[in-house]
Amino acid sequence: MLLGWCCSLLMHLGLPALAQTPPQPAPQATTPGTPRPELRGVWLTANDMPVLRDRERMRESVTRLAELGFNSLYPVVWNGGMAYYPSAVVKERGLQDFTYLGLQGQDVLGELIAEGRRQRLLVIPWFEFGFMAPLDSTLARRHRAWLTEKQDGGLTSMSAAGEVAWLNPFRPEVQQLITDLVLEVVGTYGADGIQFDDHTTLPREFGYDAFTTALYRRETGRNPPANPADEAWVKWRADKITEFMDQLTKAVRARRPGAIVSISPNYYEFAYKLQLQDWLTWVRRGIADELLVQIYRADLPSYSPHLLRPEVQESRQRIPTAIAILSGQRSRPTPMGLIQQKVFANRQAGLGVAFFYLESLWQLGPEPPDQRKLALARLFAAPAPRVAGPAPAATAPPASPQRAPLAPPPPSPLGPPASTRPPLPQLPQTLPGV
Repeated sequence: MLLGWCCSLLMHLGLPALAQTPPQPAPQATTPGTPRPELRGVWLTANDMPVLRDRERMRESVTRLAELGFNSLYPVVWNGGMAYYPSAVVKERGLQDFTYLGLQGQDVLGELIAEGRRQRLLVIPWFEFGFMAPLDSTLARRHRAWLTEKQDGGLTSMSAAGEVAWLNPFRPEVQQLITDLVLEVVGTYGADGIQFDDHTTLPREFGYDAFTTALYRRETGRNPPANPADEAWVKWRADKITEFMDQLTKAVRARRPGAIVSISPNYYEFAYKLQLQDWLTWVRRGIADELLVQIYRADLPSYSPHLLRPEVQESRQRIPTAIAILSGQRSRPTPMGLIQQKVFANRQAGLGVAFFYLESLWQLGPEPPDQRKLALARLFAAPAPRVAGPAPAATAPPASPQRAPLAPPPPSPLGPPASTRPPLPQLPQTLPGV
């Protein structure tokens, strides 16, 4: 079916050279006896909610992604201190005064997981905001003591999502909230896994709050150094986050055997030194089951060196590993030719690929949408099916008969919604990666 559609479209468009490259074989793992399919993923972000909240449009999009050869979907479920699904956890804690549902009153996440399973795509919900929360969110307002601080008492930093506060990853209450939310997604919904990105971290300027200072003093006998880049101080905080991630991963695997713990950090030096995220240790200790490194570069020369970094090549010997690339933004379209070059470079290095994000795969590029779809189909012509653990009997909560109205959200950093889209809420979405 897909082959006939591609041929017909090719004849109709007279497609230029960007899509004429012969299909490339998917790389296999170099470890003998453990062949792995190429990871081909795409993030489904807050900006994609107009599609995801409409049942038919969602089904059409998932079908199209399956036809094009994708095998992994990463839909946002935690953004701006809010759950993008009917969450008993946030309801019980009074953190959200509405239930996020689709236009037909449906449970968006539950139906997406079901459709992904029907199309043989892994659906690994994306815990996007991690420890990050807007300062004016209900979560941050109700639990000010849960927020960590800079040396000057400041509570916020600037991010692609605007000015945000940071939940203290060392506090038991914060760890319990994150754990409860994650287990709700993988347990109640039977998701294929869970993904943590570069916000399940802490900017190194933070950690000077009273709770963390007292904990550091109790364990080391010293006050935290004034220099946030002090090596011992960085390592102590990074190790604490690693300990939590180890506990969280064990809880996920106990609740949902076979669930994939996916991580999508920045490149290692940046992640560790500036964000206290020691993801290489996570890989070595078996905390992570797959790795997608965010390398959002505007050209191939600045992109390619990251593919052969020792930590990336070590990781791909251990777990499925991909490089995440930017397929475009509303204000910054990415030519398909550059996308092709990056995918080919990934394959030469034995790496998969993930795209940020769905809308920009074919809607926001300089080429016509059908032309971009055909180019993607040719890139992924060789099948690369992925298999997760057995699907449990999901017990997703029923959709409420009436959907409470959403409060006016802050503007999205990716720009205003396209004029052809219905006036749906544009909740805060980050642009991960540097």
